[in-house]
Amino acid sequence: MTLVEAVSPIETLAARISPLRANLAAHPLYAKIQSAQQLRAFMESHVFAVWDFMSLLKALQSRLTCVEVPWRPTRWPESRRFINEIVLGEESDVFQGRAVSHFELYLEAMRESGADLGPISALLAQLSAGSSEFDVKICGVPDAALQFVESTFLLIESGGLHQIAAAFTFGREDVIPEMFRGLVRDLNAQLGGQFAKFQWYLERHIEVDGEDHGPLALRMVSDLCGEDEALWEEAALAAETALQARLALWDGILVSL
Repeated sequence: MTLVEAVSPIETLAARISPLRANLAAHPLYAKIQSAQQLRAFMESHVFAVWDFMSLLKALQSRLTCVEVPWRPTRWPESRRFINEIVLGEESDVFQGRAVSHFELYLEAMRESGADLGPISALLAQLSAGSSEFDVKICGVPDAALQFVESTFLLIESGGLHQIAAAFTFGREDVIPEMFRGLVRDLNAQLGGQFAKFQWYLERHIEVDGEDHGPLALRMVSDLCGEDEALWEEAALAAETALQARLALWDGILVSL
């Protein structure tokens, strides 16, 4: 008699969202980008997804760990370790011997390529003014990116910890396929290194997602949902919503090109 191995909840969730992930991997946006100008336009919208990714990450860190004084232990020791490891890589990676966040490196990549930093710089200026309130709408953010950011912060403000973790794990930068990295490598070679930092960003980000951050994030979702079927269902819905938001972002950028 052949024993059938039980399918884990995380495997069930991954199978459920696989059609959405397949749609992202085969999105026509990647084939549409054929010039430096189009790639710069992509970066000018995508940078907001890179920025609000960090906000998702910090939302997780603030809830999974204790960042207050006096310190006290939280009830998720494994996930505490996972999220702190991810924060280390995302916020303080090493590039050419110096510490830098992936977001800051993305800004450098935009500057190197000649992309417009005006809208993202306007947003950062708002945040640097000392207020926790910000208004993306007045910064000249492309419409598709604006809608994406709004969906992210709606989740941060109203979602449960397990839902934020699921969106973070299944709906973020690991959905950029190998073919897009190949396109960037080709354009960078043709243009004498104009997209060198962007190429490094893509390769590094997807490398750590696959080798380190991805497996850690999967364990985090499992840790938070446990054996509670209701939590797993909410996590799956959050992952689907995040992927649908990414598809809408890609659709919007495609139309703008």
